[in-house]
Amino acid sequence: MELKASNLNDLPDVARKILEFAGDNRIFLFYGEMGAGKTTLIKALCSVLQVEDTVSSPTFSIVNEYFGSTESIYHFDFYRIKNETEAFDLGYEDYLYSGNYCLIEWPEKISNLLPSKFVELKLLQTSENERVIKAHLFN
Repeated sequence: MELKASNLNDLPDVARKILEFAGDNRIFLFYGEMGAGKTTLIKALCSVLQVEDTVSSPTFSIVNEYFGSTESIYHFDFYRIKNETEAFDLGYEDYLYSGNYCLIEWPEKISNLLPSKFVELKLLQTSENERVIKAHLFN
């Protein structure tokens, strides 16, 4: 599936479509260059999932936990980890196999640790304000 966001006002609709497309998949991997809008899209997804907490990049904490209408949502940013051992130390398995939503920025840093079932989201910046989001299901 390919979606286009011409501005921030498009993101709630894009987020709804992504969640619909994902079905029962709860693991989302976000790929894109720095500044492509990964965290901004995650904020939109969290809004649709009725998170009332402030959503921000967990760049230094590695994981943030938010509370949606019925469950916890985990937001990871693996940009700063040096190796996969740091993900083990964090207890990543407890999060990824919890059945809760896991929204993962920079998943390429833990590529050997990822489950086989996930939604891959590739964000491409096509102009200053426009993004193309390519979504693929892996089951």
